[in-house]
Amino acid sequence: MWPVIVGVIRVYLPYIVWPVGAVIGVIGYNFEALVGRKETPYKEESVQDERLDRKLEQMTSSEATNVPTLKSKYGIPKTVLDRNDKSKLQHTESESTAV
Repeated sequence: MWPVIVGVIRVYLPYIVWPVGAVIGVIGYNFEALVGRKETPYKEESVQDERLDRKLEQMTSSEATNVPTLKSKYGIPKTVLDRNDKSKLQHTESESTAV
């Protein structure tokens, strides 16, 4: 008897679950439209423009002669295995900025 009941449920379950899911979806959509914000907040300036302004400010505020030497090999790991090692990367960054 149980195999017959399970077989019937397996066949007819989509016809029951789909309308229930659709009703829950419509209720949720309308509730979110009622409670949520009505408009999308837009920025005055785009993210790309903000980045360009920040980089320009960095370039103009820093001293042009304060650059690491080519011999310091800034950011280049000694071996391939050190490529993703955060502690050594931070250590080399602090060394190169001190030069």
